[in-house]
Amino acid sequence: MLQTRLPSVNIFDPFTSMRRVQNTMNRFFDDGRSRGQSVTHPPVNFWGNQDSIVMTTELPSLTEQDIELTVKDAMLSILGTYPEAETGDDIVWHRHERLEGSFSRSVALPFRVDPEKIDARFENGVLTVEMQRPEEDKPRRIEIKPV
Repeated sequence: MLQTRLPSVNIFDPFTSMRRVQNTMNRFFDDGRSRGQSVTHPPVNFWGNQDSIVMTTELPSLTEQDIELTVKDAMLSILGTYPEAETGDDIVWHRHERLEGSFSRSVALPFRVDPEKIDARFENGVLTVEMQRPEEDKPRRIEIKPV
């Protein structure tokens, strides 16, 4: 007996695909923070040379008064508080991704810095900290004398 096999029919549902992509993107951008939870790691960039190092971090919606910056030996600490979001009976949040609440970040530096030679500036939401290495800690070239 001859059997006829019909090809299986896959019905493409574009909305299913869109929901799958949206769920994937939501998981990708969701870093576990929820409303009111403390922020622990504002992102930082470091660069420098053997004599100095520069650190930058973005701290939107803050002012100089909202930030506490300390250094001890080879450890830089940044503390602050992002403003709380508006609340009320008439407010309905549709998406809440901006940071709020207190944060702290301590970063080990590649060498000790001179606390008297630190220049910190805050402009347009970006904190820039330039730190100098103490003279006594800088590498020194040693002259080798012939015998």
